[in-house]
Amino acid sequence: MTHQQLFDPYERDDSTEDAAAGPARLVVEADGGSRGNPGHAGYGALVRDPESGRILVEKAAYIGKASNNVAEYSGLVSGLELAREINPQASVHVKMDSKLVVEQMSGRWQIKHADMKVLAAKARKVLDPRRVTYEWIPRERNKDADRLSNEAMDAGMAGVPWKPRAAAQAPAPTPAASPAPAADEVRAPAGRLHHIEVWTEDLPAAEASLGWLLERLGFPRKDSWKDGVGFGTDEFYIVLESGPDVAPGGHDRRRSGVNHLAFRAGTRAAVDLLARRAASHGWSLLFRDRHPFAGGPEHYAAYLENAEGFEVELVAD
Repeated sequence: MTHQQLFDPYERDDSTEDAAAGPARLVVEADGGSRGNPGHAGYGALVRDPESGRILVEKAAYIGKASNNVAEYSGLVSGLELAREINPQASVHVKMDSKLVVEQMSGRWQIKHADMKVLAAKARKVLDPRRVTYEWIPRERNKDADRLSNEAMDAGMAGVPWKPRAAAQAPAPTPAASPAPAADEVRAPAGRLHHIEVWTEDLPAAEASLGWLLERLGFPRKDSWKDGVGFGTDEFYIVLESGPDVAPGGHDRRRSGVNHLAFRAGTRAAVDLLARRAASHGWSLLFRDRHPFAGGPEHYAAYLENAEGFEVELVAD
């Protein structure tokens, strides 16, 4: 399918007004799911800058009991609305792993279901259909939207509102120029962590458990190579790495060395929700008899351990 968008040659030229509105081209990625079909349903949608690949905005919502198809259409509508907020005149390319929605919105398949007819009509009203193209992609290429839809369902089933991931902090502004230090003045070290490397004998398993958790804690997937993957930003990142230099024997948190990593994970409800979700991604709860106050009566946290023996602590604000 071509990515080129066709425009009406007689349409008024708004290029001067649109220049400051936002990117002229946007990519929408959307997904939806239903646990039970119909059952507890939710959707996720995001808008990406096609030039840089950066996610500009993302959204997820629980929609109660609905079918999988209705949830996917709801994600499409939300994604188009997000794109409209950025630039209503942009050319938008929609990527979804729902063959049904892509083929129906492209006009190649007929829409028979009444609920989907309503949602499809709503989607066509959000943006000029001539400015929107559709592409089917495999599920493994739609991970961000899939993550959002699952977060929405998890939050809805737990009775808590969905919250977006914490945005990466912007670099601090450059301070004003100051007099040069005296020759004998010693500068104190900045003391901030630059990155952490976690070595593992099983990189795919570590990525499926620890990598999954890092993304939920606001560490976006940064880069990857043959024996490793990084999560975070240039300001601070965490690396999971394997390879021939990793000594056999596995990890034992009770030996000398680093015992565990602790992360701020939001409210108490957010900690509880993430701990429950982690159970489906290779994590088990430690200190069950003292949870959630294993660290003390004033310290609300969940201590988790994965199959390799790595421990993390999710601390409530």
